[in-house]
Amino acid sequence: MQDINIKVTDRNGVTHDVIAPTDMAMNLMEVVRSYELAPEGTIGICGGMAMCASCQCYVKSDHELPEMSESEDAMLAEAFYVEDNSRLACQIQMTAALNNLEIELAPEY
Repeated sequence: MQDINIKVTDRNGVTHDVIAPTDMAMNLMEVVRSYELAPEGTIGICGGMAMCASCQCYVKSDHELPEMSESEDAMLAEAFYVEDNSRLACQIQMTAALNNLEIELAPEY
């Protein structure tokens, strides 16, 4: 079992240092929800199926992430506030390689 450290900047600009397990098959959206870093009902509305973009985040660190799936790419193409470093948090699985990942939650729309 290995836990990793993640820095999450919430939608109010507050940065939180959180610990995420890598042995529970969690994705980043589930970690954000478990720490209640976004109001209930404002993140992960589709349940992590890459169908709503409510969990869009900006990756601030230089971590190499898994390649974006077609469904994630298509969802981001329709989302608001998309930047070059935008990803859907529900599509980022927690692995040891993501230790010290830094993200910022995109604005709610």
